Amino acid sequence: MNNKIKQQAPQNAIYGMGLIGALVYYLSIATSFWTGVIGVLKAVFWPGFLVYEALKALGAS
Repeated sequence: MNNKIKQQAPQNAIYGMGLIGALVYYLSIATSFWTGVIGVLKAVFWPGFLVYEALKALGAS
């Protein structure tokens, strides 16, 4: 079981760096409190948006 946890660590680190980068980006362009809140939500869910847009571009239904 310990081996499984070690294998997921690099994936978690990549997601964490992406989350921090997205937070910095969205919060730096926020012009009001509510756009900052939406930016935080976008930063948390960016992998879902990425996969959705990739599958849409590939024509998967």
